[in-house]
Amino acid sequence: MTGSEDRCRLVLIVPDYDDAARQAKELEEALSGGDVASVILPQYGLDDQAFQKRAETLVPIIQAAGAAALIAGDSRVAGRVKADGLHMAGSPAELEEAIEKFVPKLIVGAGGAADRHQALEIGELRPDYIFFGKLDGDIKPEAHPKNLALGEWWASMVEIPCIVVGGNDPASALAVAETGAEFVALRAAVFDNPRGAGAVVAEVNATLDEKAPRFEA
Repeated sequence: MTGSEDRCRLVLIVPDYDDAARQAKELEEALSGGDVASVILPQYGLDDQAFQKRAETLVPIIQAAGAAALIAGDSRVAGRVKADGLHMAGSPAELEEAIEKFVPKLIVGAGGAADRHQALEIGELRPDYIFFGKLDGDIKPEAHPKNLALGEWWASMVEIPCIVVGGNDPASALAVAETGAEFVALRAAVFDNPRGAGAVVAEVNATLDEKAPRFEA
């Protein structure tokens, strides 16, 4: 394992599969490919009971690989499945409540910042990270230019780490790293890739090791 702490690291977003066993298998394969900082589990329209059951299967897989398991939106599910954190994308009031209630016991990160003004409002609440883009926003090969611009602006002036969503081409991870963002989130680039999820994670890590800018200690 190389010293990946001093450069942009990979965050995975679990894809939307009906088949829970396939989802678990693909996730396990992805995590076998090398360094992953955390994995976000979106609810994807499952009811709370089904989502909890899915999370009960996936969270131990994530944690066994040394990554943080982040539940999107549902603090009750996060508590019941002993996840490491919560990914909040609702209102600032909901975010503030989650931060007051769960930090530092859980990681609480914040999505939903569509512009600089919203980002600064979120930043005032001091979440553990801010997330630029949508969990399912990887519809093009490259990362969305607006998210790259927000990530670059944020990383240059705010200490709270940021995660920027990449595109559905693994090469988009490097463009995110070059903004100075601490994390790049990938979904389709890893899980919809014919080369296999593990191979893509290994390849992205190798590229970031070789080419990503290093953070100053």
